[in-house]
Amino acid sequence: MPDDAALLAVLESLRERGALGEPSLPRAIKHAEAFLAPIAPEARRLIDLGSGGGLPGLVLAARLPGAEVLLTERRERRADLLRLAVARLGVADRVAVFAGDVVDLARDPELAHRFDAVTARAFGEPLWTLRCAAAFVAADGVVVISEPPNDAVADRWPEDELGRLGMARGRRDDFPSVRCFRPVRTNGPTGVA
Repeated sequence: MPDDAALLAVLESLRERGALGEPSLPRAIKHAEAFLAPIAPEARRLIDLGSGGGLPGLVLAARLPGAEVLLTERRERRADLLRLAVARLGVADRVAVFAGDVVDLARDPELAHRFDAVTARAFGEPLWTLRCAAAFVAADGVVVISEPPNDAVADRWPEDELGRLGMARGRRDDFPSVRCFRPVRTNGPTGVA
């Protein structure tokens, strides 16, 4: 398991190369660790949508040593930086990087509804993010999406839309910086078409 110094050094390297714009890496790591609370420690398969500069995916990979992690990134250059980061952290045996569009990846039947946890931070519009995540999350899994620090948005998660996706929201007060969702249908959520 990578230590905190190694994780910080890798994230700093990503920031120096322009993949991360975080002014405070310790604060960014702390925010990424908020994703751990709703993810059971037993989570064996995790996918991070739009991993970009590695948040929260690299932090979760470091903190969940028993989990297989798939980091996704649309841009090949950033995916290459993520591969380098994975190698530097010494977790390449259980962390993979997919370079390409998540919508294409969602069509892979080998990955449909196979992940215990799906995470996303700054991936896209809220319901679009959840729709993409629904394609990957297992029936007993959890989707964890970062929330903006501003609560002024009236309702980012309309109940009727959640129902169409086969998802139910978790309680926000349990995890103030993230929003949790769980599938509610035994046949799996709708996901990306």
